[in-house]
Amino acid sequence: MRTVLTALLLFPMTASAQHTPFVLHNARIYTVDDTQPRVEAMAVDSGRVVALGLNEEMLIAYPDWARMDAGGRTVVPGLIDAHAHLMGLGQFLTRVDLVGTESKADVIVRASEFAETLPEGAWLMGRGWDQNDWAPAPDGSHPFPSRFDLDEIFPDRPVWLRRVDGHAGWVNSAALREVGIDPDALAPSSPAGGQVAVDELGRPIGIFLDTAEERLIEDKTPPPTHAELREQLRRALATTARFGLTGVHEAGIRTDTLEVYREAIGNGSFSIRNYAMVDGIVDLLETICVEGIVEGEGDRLWIRSLKLYGDGALGSRGAALLADYEDDPGNRGLFRYDQSLLLSMVQKAMQCGLQVNVHAIGDAAARAVLDAYEASIAATGGGPGRHRIEHAQVVALEDIPRFVELGVIASVQPTHATSDMPWAEDRVGPERIQGAYAWRRFLDAGVRLPLGSDFPVESVDPLLGFYAAVTRQDPDGNPLNGWYPDQRLTREEALRGFTIEAAYAGFMEDEVGSLEVGKWADFVILSRDIMTVPARAILDTHVEATFLAGEQIYAPDD
Repeated sequence: MRTVLTALLLFPMTASAQHTPFVLHNARIYTVDDTQPRVEAMAVDSGRVVALGLNEEMLIAYPDWARMDAGGRTVVPGLIDAHAHLMGLGQFLTRVDLVGTESKADVIVRASEFAETLPEGAWLMGRGWDQNDWAPAPDGSHPFPSRFDLDEIFPDRPVWLRRVDGHAGWVNSAALREVGIDPDALAPSSPAGGQVAVDELGRPIGIFLDTAEERLIEDKTPPPTHAELREQLRRALATTARFGLTGVHEAGIRTDTLEVYREAIGNGSFSIRNYAMVDGIVDLLETICVEGIVEGEGDRLWIRSLKLYGDGALGSRGAALLADYEDDPGNRGLFRYDQSLLLSMVQKAMQCGLQVNVHAIGDAAARAVLDAYEASIAATGGGPGRHRIEHAQVVALEDIPRFVELGVIASVQPTHATSDMPWAEDRVGPERIQGAYAWRRFLDAGVRLPLGSDFPVESVDPLLGFYAAVTRQDPDGNPLNGWYPDQRLTREEALRGFTIEAAYAGFMEDEVGSLEVGKWADFVILSRDIMTVPARAILDTHVEATFLAGEQIYAPDD
């Protein structure tokens, strides 16, 4: 191990390193190129692949170039997360982490410990709780918590804790007062596409869903400073590199985020290729429409798409369904926009030459988005095409062929299935579950299927997503044969989903997504061969090194 790592560390992260030509050899390289799927060696110059082949022929062809001995390890193209929240990850890493909490009491313990690090009066913010993971109530339900659970420990400090999916927020009474809501009076009206949870007297209980969370709470919390945004980005990039990510499709950015990204690109610290989506109908969209798309700024940043929300999340029962929730009769979830508004926004984006990517988790939302795409393509020509439905978690079976007919991409996240499987069928019942997390049905129909994680909703680690895609099991190996195992992907399909399919979904397949002559030398060296080891051993695989444009951006000793 020491010898191999010494060789790998020949190229520290410096501006000049990417211009040092080298031959990576003694490797098991999965190129994701159908014409040359497996090679032993690769030559890299000026950050790009210049040749691939057998060890001997590469070493003979480039005798004077530096050599990097991979020690027989596995190499794959740089992994691309097709749906994630880069700055959301940075924010998550600077707030209290509530992932894995098993009760309200567990949440309060972690929050209390974190509060000790904060100045007096500062907001206590965090994310990651999931009431579905807590012990059920006597009737078997998993009710939301309330502000009263927080008030006893935090009577004066404002507390705002977002659910793991980001589609629900839990606040205390002090936070309500801070944003101008009297906790003892009637709750404000729920905005369209959101819900304010109330008690029997109509008072807010401290739970806000979707647009209610955004407009009534989030928009009124203290915004991060520029220095805080820089630190969030630094932490996020260190984490993505550690897990082998060389690319990400960021599902929503705003103007202040763009400023920090451009600063990092300018000083050479932006160590990822970010296909960023404009977050909703905001000033940044108007700027892009007037000034044009951002196409490969510094070979690090692309902005040529719009991200919209069609509905909420399944876990908080905000996903818009065609029929009632099986476990909540009378509730069909929340549409974020009425159909006419959705249609007008989609058409505007296509007219501006943007790809449109709409979050749709429920089958009603997916159908509404497909309808909007169909009408908008007919009216505008469809702009650049390759429009996407983000998540596509529950889709009516009869709507799957429409993805192909309209050229719509299904951007899915495998770990959502393995996280949701304990309760997903309770939400939608045995019939609708056939169209839920239906990856094999999508592929068999001819739908393009890029893969991602939705981090920080799920773990950043793409190997967890790879494992979930090929097993449909949780990390403990449950259920034994996988959850609806007929919808599993092969390892080749899963690797394509995190590489070339993700690149295609961002119009970048000619530059990244596979290791081919002329493409960027973005690659990852792994400790095990994820294409052949027993499935459980995928989880024991770790990243030995991550390279972006031939430049090493991560090594285990970093």
